[in-house]
Amino acid sequence: MTYAKLSGFTEEQQQLSRLAKVLAHPARVAIVQLLASKTTCISGDIAAELPLSRTTVSQHLQELKALDLIRGDIDGLTVCYCLNTELWAQAQSMFAAFFAQATTTTACGPADPCGC
Repeated sequence: MTYAKLSGFTEEQQQLSRLAKVLAHPARVAIVQLLASKTTCISGDIAAELPLSRTTVSQHLQELKALDLIRGDIDGLTVCYCLNTELWAQAQSMFAAFFAQATTTTACGPADPCGC
């Protein structure tokens, strides 16, 4: 088994990478979009909205929950999920700063020769 060497990277770089990785699956993007369109959502309702089984949806929910992007409250036999809007605001700021930095430097365009 290989392990990633993370000690050479800032905490912000590591967090940005974790966020990007968890959002790299279309099912998780769809789950986030569904939760954003409602105030709360029960896991069974999420599975009914997506072309996935309840088990698969549950696995994707756990990935999102592991980073605290969503929160789930147990209500009897169901779990009611919602977005952690505070963390989403932080993620938005982090990605905005990342993209701003990447687009403000002088770089090659698609038709430009590389100045290496």
